[in-house]
Amino acid sequence: MAILLTMQAVKHKDDSPVVAAYVTGWNEDMPLPDCTVLTHINYAFGKVNDTFDGVNIQRPERLRQLAELKKDNKVYVILSIGGWTAGGFSEMASTDKRRKSFAKDCKRIVKEYGLDGIDIDWEYPSCSEAGIVSSPNDINNFTLLMRQLRKTLGKDYLLSCATVADAQFVDFKAIEPYVDLVNIMMYDVGNPPYHHAALYRSEKSGRVTAEEALQAHLDAGMPVNKLVLGVPFYGRSVNGFGDVAYRALIMRDDVIRMWDDIAKAPYLVKDGEFVCSFEDAESLAWKCKFIKQTGMRGAMYWEYRCDDEAGTLRNAVWNGVMGK
Repeated sequence: MAILLTMQAVKHKDDSPVVAAYVTGWNEDMPLPDCTVLTHINYAFGKVNDTFDGVNIQRPERLRQLAELKKDNKVYVILSIGGWTAGGFSEMASTDKRRKSFAKDCKRIVKEYGLDGIDIDWEYPSCSEAGIVSSPNDINNFTLLMRQLRKTLGKDYLLSCATVADAQFVDFKAIEPYVDLVNIMMYDVGNPPYHHAALYRSEKSGRVTAEEALQAHLDAGMPVNKLVLGVPFYGRSVNGFGDVAYRALIMRDDVIRMWDDIAKAPYLVKDGEFVCSFEDAESLAWKCKFIKQTGMRGAMYWEYRCDDEAGTLRNAVWNGVMGK
């Protein structure tokens, strides 16, 4: 049974559209001059520490560099904690003492580094698919964790979370009062010959489409104006295809781009075979149109480095969400 919690709901610092980019600690790219086409930078990643009561930051000096961008740019910088195969959440969230210590450390970090908030990327409460410890109590404990984070961070810092496309593993009605944004990871839901990030349902769409992901989150109790649609800047391919970052895909001359006009999704064909599902400026334009038509808050993408030097995808998302 879900634990019912009450606290005064908080809102994002403003109600403007969101264009968020995940920037990783294992690359060197700095989002300049592209802060002009971003509203949020999510730094990936922090991890739950080995004693389950605080946070370890991957390459703290890089996070400080990103935070410096705030001086001359109108951009929020947020620490994202977790990621695929990142464990420690179940153990940390299982006791009140650990939740409080973890939240206190998050507050220390945002103040020390001059950040704007925390993003929780627990993949996924009550699920061990990524090889992490899980418990049937995780879903309720996730709610308690978000409640504690909001209480500790206060109303002036942002709190968001990343969720699986079909809205499993989270009690959205329970966490809604505490979160500003929910980033729907609408990718990795299929491999060739299926799309991994289709907008609409076609015979080639994967397990979930963006349209279905939005409906699943709405049905689960999250209001549309807190939902951010995640889009991939990389593809998924058959074995041996090679680098699937968008910047690499556009350099290939051994494939043919095809278009699924029902799913509004491109894909690559080699020797007559569907070999790679990916995203491009055309498909992103359709998704941004969908975002605006449905009233979603905006878009986020994984990850910044996968785009080409011209910023083809970054600009497509910005122009689409902002209506330019």
